[in-house]
Amino acid sequence: MSVKKEDFKLLSETRFAPKAIERGYAMRTMHVDVGTAKATEKPVSEDMKKRFTGGKGFGLKLLWDAVKPTTKWNDPENEIVIGMGPICGNTNYPGSGKSLVVSISPLTGIPIDSNVGGYFGPYFKFGGWDALELQGKAAKDVVLFFDSNEGTVQIFEAPAGLGVDTHVLAEELTVAFAANEAERQNVSVVSAGSAAEHSFIGLLNFSLWDKRRGGVRVKQAGRGGIGTVLRDKRIKALVVRYKGVVQDSNKAADPALVQRTGLKLHREIIKNDDKQCKMRRQGTAHLMEVMNDYDLLPTNNHKYGRHEKGNELASWVWEKYFTQGLPDGCWFGCTMACAHAVDGFELKTGPYKGHKVCVDGPEYETAAGCGSNLGVFDPEGVLEINFYCDTYGVDTISFGTITSFLMECQELGVLNRERTDGIDLSWGNWKGACEVLHSMSRGERFGSLAGKGVKFLSEYFAKEYGADPALMKDIALHGKGLEQSEYISKESLAQQGGYYMTNKGPQHDEAWLIFMDMVNNRIPTFENKAEALHYFPMFRTWFGLQGLCKLPWNDVEPADNAKHPEPNKVPEHVQNYCDMYTAITGEKLDPPGLIRQSERVYNFQRAFNVRMGKGRREDDWPPYRAMGPVLEDEYLAREERYDKQMKEKIGVDPAGKSVAERMRITREYRTKQYESLLDAVFRRRGWTMDGCPRPEHLKDIGMDLPEVLEVVNARIAGRA
Repeated sequence: MSVKKEDFKLLSETRFAPKAIERGYAMRTMHVDVGTAKATEKPVSEDMKKRFTGGKGFGLKLLWDAVKPTTKWNDPENEIVIGMGPICGNTNYPGSGKSLVVSISPLTGIPIDSNVGGYFGPYFKFGGWDALELQGKAAKDVVLFFDSNEGTVQIFEAPAGLGVDTHVLAEELTVAFAANEAERQNVSVVSAGSAAEHSFIGLLNFSLWDKRRGGVRVKQAGRGGIGTVLRDKRIKALVVRYKGVVQDSNKAADPALVQRTGLKLHREIIKNDDKQCKMRRQGTAHLMEVMNDYDLLPTNNHKYGRHEKGNELASWVWEKYFTQGLPDGCWFGCTMACAHAVDGFELKTGPYKGHKVCVDGPEYETAAGCGSNLGVFDPEGVLEINFYCDTYGVDTISFGTITSFLMECQELGVLNRERTDGIDLSWGNWKGACEVLHSMSRGERFGSLAGKGVKFLSEYFAKEYGADPALMKDIALHGKGLEQSEYISKESLAQQGGYYMTNKGPQHDEAWLIFMDMVNNRIPTFENKAEALHYFPMFRTWFGLQGLCKLPWNDVEPADNAKHPEPNKVPEHVQNYCDMYTAITGEKLDPPGLIRQSERVYNFQRAFNVRMGKGRREDDWPPYRAMGPVLEDEYLAREERYDKQMKEKIGVDPAGKSVAERMRITREYRTKQYESLLDAVFRRRGWTMDGCPRPEHLKDIGMDLPEVLEVVNARIAGRA
């Protein structure tokens, strides 16, 4: 469909006085109620800025104020909040174009946060805003248009026939709201897709106009079902227009220091990337063969960690598919340029069969989750799944983990063709996986069922199909209702904590400790692990406060990084971040202060979980598949390793014992180890043994707001 802006029926228009960004902040946020079609301005206080910093912190604070302890994901008062952060939008330091999106998740019932690239966040920010709140429910599908140059917010009724799936819709809206072809780069769209309407795993696609390709590309706020919330609110899309990005759009306190700090990293990437992770040629897909070599590549629902066909999805395979020689950044000025794409890919299934499309990715998580974890080693099968997940608005991590669970259930006899509505879910059948996606996009029974997530499915299969409830619980890889992302955690106790002691569920953006723990043995004691599970989640949280990408931190390193006593922290880059914050905001920041900024927001989010009835010790417990071998063939795949551990670590001789007995002993030991880790981590974080932040700790870090203390005191007293 070819549409023009004139085709959209205007429901409301609000004008705001322009406001320049100063030292990274606008000191105001915008609230839009799509139910009443009303936009309002809210001031940001100095106290809010001090305690919550920006980005994810502002998002969580605004969401807290908007909802009640009883609020469900599909209640009108639930919000989607997009926050940017003070460093966001600068074009000097690579990876500075990120937005942070928060909402109450359909999967978990607690706040979810997701870090995303694309142009929407910076373009919205430079209209003079630190965050955008979306609340209410529209009566009909609406499109929200923010003109950051003119200071207008227009809410339109979406015309009939407008696309639904992102690769169609984002292109239509970009063309419609750009003044001409040359202006398309000044427009960015946020949308979901048809499957987001029928599942709990919907994502948000944030667009950018790729002028070299002459089309729209998208980056994903993937986790937790925020796209599902968008469509439940009857928001078809958000559109922003902004022209005028310059080197100092943030009006930095010290522009020269911003330039010097950025130039240092630009030079480092150009010099070192080809010798290290090859991000500019392979992106995060460079991890595939590394994970396979170290027995960490999820295979067949995380049952195994390697496969003889692993190299069929290796980095050099993806490098050949990716279009090379283009500056594939998702924000201006990023020399890491890791957002690769496959151009001219011809689809083989579904409603767009025969179309040649641009596939964004795959990233490592997609290649592993929708490749090896499904027993799929055909790169074109992975690309097909990747494309349809994106355009339908589906999180590839959740989809990969859900579909691998379904495939294992078919292998176990829990599912058959009758129960899957005729879809064959044998290992390796990528066309069957695509059929689940197509079914989901059409809102059909089995697709909609799958889209409710592995927690729901494990309980449903036990109740409806007579599956063993204990087995279903063991192999359904989720925490708090969120599907686990795509690293084998069963051989690293610290990584189990890094996944399941998170606030939102098992997502790798808080702590990736596998190599420190399993390979390099740098954190051998519970106290060492607890310190790592304090520092790294706090440090990584900081990216979300500022509007930064994690990848330039440790996917390229100074050549002499290994000489430092704590090379995993990449200390020179930590100092870069402190310098960037100081240069933009004018406020001095050192590494301990950086951690303290994050600690305030991290503990606030934990208290938010407590407020919503979660945040208990039991909520931080993994399914056993994430901790150890569930089935006999799983044990036998690593029999030598497990038997050696039994003898050396547990102090039990495995000789003469059955596989079942050795599995029982292993499980008992690993369960106790995780209990001890929980104790150590909760102590280090200043929490009770039930996982609730202590009032004295909140006071110490400056998060002793009355409403927060009320929540934690009620939990500790046993009243909540």
